[in-house]
Amino acid sequence: MSALRTAGSGLLRSLKIMARNKVGFLGFVLVVLIVLIAYIAPLFVPLDKTAHVEQIYEGPSASHLLGTDYQGRDNMSQILNGGKDIIYVAALAAALGVSIAVVLGSLSALLGGVVNNLAVGLAEMVLTIPHFPLLIVLAGFMRLTRPTSLALILGALSWAGLMLAIRSQVLSLKEREYVQAARCLGLPIRHLLFQEILPNMMSYVVISFVLAMTSAMYQQVGLIFLGIVPLASSNWGVMISLAWSQGAIFSSESSWYLLMPIAVVALLQFSLVSMTRSLDELFNPRLRMGE
Repeated sequence: MSALRTAGSGLLRSLKIMARNKVGFLGFVLVVLIVLIAYIAPLFVPLDKTAHVEQIYEGPSASHLLGTDYQGRDNMSQILNGGKDIIYVAALAAALGVSIAVVLGSLSALLGGVVNNLAVGLAEMVLTIPHFPLLIVLAGFMRLTRPTSLALILGALSWAGLMLAIRSQVLSLKEREYVQAARCLGLPIRHLLFQEILPNMMSYVVISFVLAMTSAMYQQVGLIFLGIVPLASSNWGVMISLAWSQGAIFSSESSWYLLMPIAVVALLQFSLVSMTRSLDELFNPRLRMGE
């Protein structure tokens, strides 16, 4: 019981810190709402898979709040059921890319020598490869029909630039007095990284994770739009791709079918970027010194 009370008070304190920045906190609330809706709404609103030829491209009405698509299916049900895979792929790709960047960047700066040369050389090689064309080529050799496989590939290609930035951060932090004192005491690399260095650049890492999510989201929607990643389940990217292929852009009657998934993706992107302001308040030790 005491553990729950402590966790609750810690969560409340964190929310109060995040609420200092109104725009950032609004972005945080929107992100939470969109994620909750994406994962909970499908339990109550099933995906409309039945064609209704008499209701093709209808506008908003009492029975179809966001109109219908090119087969007369409800747009609202597709929006509510279409976010889970997009969010999952973006979060997993960002987590993988940021983890690789933090590990390689930190070890490169702390160990130096051969490890540094290999890590920097690998990062520079990855940066020279145009990622989107490479994803198109990989899709020709691999069946990217599962969200997890797509997320792993996106994450494996997204770490290089952040790794070099993390390396620069660690090179600066390792010269600080508290890190030098820990090194003089003979403390292991693991302690230096997780106890001394990482807490002081957590704000940068968390914000980089959010920005990596936005990048992964754009990349996967772009691949789905081009038909390169034929994910079987319906999602916002599939809606945009089908709306385009069915000529929805050429008719004002079909505008709701095209604009709604674009609007939801844009709203989620805006909310994520806005949320970084509050995350900086929460994780940046300099901003928290005045508590």
